[in-house]
Amino acid sequence: MPLVSARARLATLSALTALGAFASMGTATAAVPELNGSWAPFTRCPVDAPAMLAADGLDKAPQCVSSASASGSIKLGNTTVVTGRTNLQIGVVQNADGTSTVVAPAAGSLIADSATVPGGLLGLMCPSDIPFITDICRQLSDARLNKITATVESVGTPSNFDQIAGVLTDMPIVNIPVRIHLQNPFLGSNCYIGTRSNPIVLRPSNLTAPSFAVDRSNGDGSPNEEGDMSRLNLLGSTQVDTTFAVPGASGCGLGLLGLIDGAVNLKTGLPSAAGKNRLTLDNTQTYLTGLYAPGVVAPDAGKVMARNWHSAVN
Repeated sequence: MPLVSARARLATLSALTALGAFASMGTATAAVPELNGSWAPFTRCPVDAPAMLAADGLDKAPQCVSSASASGSIKLGNTTVVTGRTNLQIGVVQNADGTSTVVAPAAGSLIADSATVPGGLLGLMCPSDIPFITDICRQLSDARLNKITATVESVGTPSNFDQIAGVLTDMPIVNIPVRIHLQNPFLGSNCYIGTRSNPIVLRPSNLTAPSFAVDRSNGDGSPNEEGDMSRLNLLGSTQVDTTFAVPGASGCGLGLLGLIDGAVNLKTGLPSAAGKNRLTLDNTQTYLTGLYAPGVVAPDAGKVMARNWHSAVN
């Protein structure tokens, strides 16, 4: 392994610390609309996407899906992080042959609060016998330099949505490709677990059965037992996944010889094979909505649904 001089190490540490002053510790999300009545959970449904608008109501029926959890946890290798709010929203086109096509919102299907990694850098890669890493460890008495936040980010369109699995237990509901952004001054701005080309693929399923109810409403979301819209409510289940594999961290510390990548992976036990990792989402609130009788407005079901969504914006 090439050696790094003390002067080079100190210069690099100074640059990384300066970079950290500009690093965003969390994710900024665009403002979302407030929707009326039964449309309220579907603030990011991609109703104006071409595939949704093209749904005719006969061979293809448009739907919106929203699933949220206020808390949970994710275990990656040897590290468990307590998570905050997560919100998954997708458009779904149900095909006449029983398959479905998932449509992602332009800004990504999954939005999650940033979570704090227990122990920070001290817990993630210290102590270490690698000289460069040892230099970093000496500076971590400053809590601001030690803190790491982890944010789950969408990196592609979800797939294999199974509406029936949302009602049952122990069946994968949808495949969600993600990466996890680790942020800390010493890690730089491009430190990820998982990548766009090699994502972590989450496949949550219900560990406990949700409660089940159906609502009807007018196109603008106002309650009406004979309305044009139908909403399925699946509430209160704990969702889990232990099937996903986790690749090693990459891009950490400005790519300096891969030393920080290696230190993070060694301490956290990454890469980690399927069966050694776990996602838990507590008290999930899942909703699915669509036209009650899409065939009645064929071939314009997608356009009618988009018009209804826009009429519900407050």
